[in-house]
Amino acid sequence: MAELVPKGVITAEAFRDSEEPPDSYLFPAERAMVHRAIDKRKREFATTRRCARRALSTLGHLPAPLLADRRGAPRWPQGVVGSLTHCAAYRAAAVGSAEDIASIGIDAEPNSPLPDGVLDSIALPRERDRIGDLLLDRPGVRWDRLLFSAKESVFKAWYPLTRRELNFDEARVELDPSAGTFSAELLVSPPLVDGLPLTRFTGRWAARSGLLVTAVSVPRTPA
Repeated sequence: MAELVPKGVITAEAFRDSEEPPDSYLFPAERAMVHRAIDKRKREFATTRRCARRALSTLGHLPAPLLADRRGAPRWPQGVVGSLTHCAAYRAAAVGSAEDIASIGIDAEPNSPLPDGVLDSIALPRERDRIGDLLLDRPGVRWDRLLFSAKESVFKAWYPLTRRELNFDEARVELDPSAGTFSAELLVSPPLVDGLPLTRFTGRWAARSGLLVTAVSVPRTPA
């Protein structure tokens, strides 16, 4: 993940959960968030929070509960922006100073096909055509799943700027298979970043060790 974010964004990741009981390294308020969850969910939740605390410590923040808003998005400490992700055998966090970065979105997925019918529900016609070509030309990457991951990262970067949902058909994603980058053109009214409209998100992606990871960072507009 560190390779996909700009200087100033701090990342932390884990490829397995601790053998310790997850309650042992969660704050009481965090334990309350998952007290009814199954053990697997508690462990991925706890490990992702542990990654977040490692990243936040680099910015000088002491360990503290990392709670969530009504939609489940993390409520970061004052002056911090960030994003969390987890999938099978991977958990990660990325944080940065709100003085330098307006928003961050990260996502990780297994490098495996999307379930039947999901591509049709998340992709615009032009995106589906492009994904079909890429799957034929470069079968080593599951481009359908990568498109999903890119849209997830875009949403995670969009939401803190607007506090509104962004549907899959409200951003058109272009994947660059050679450069390891992608862009997302917003098809709805753009958010404002430092008073200027943000009509397009840009990000990076990587495929490695059976995983697909994507990241979007929105820099502050220079004065």
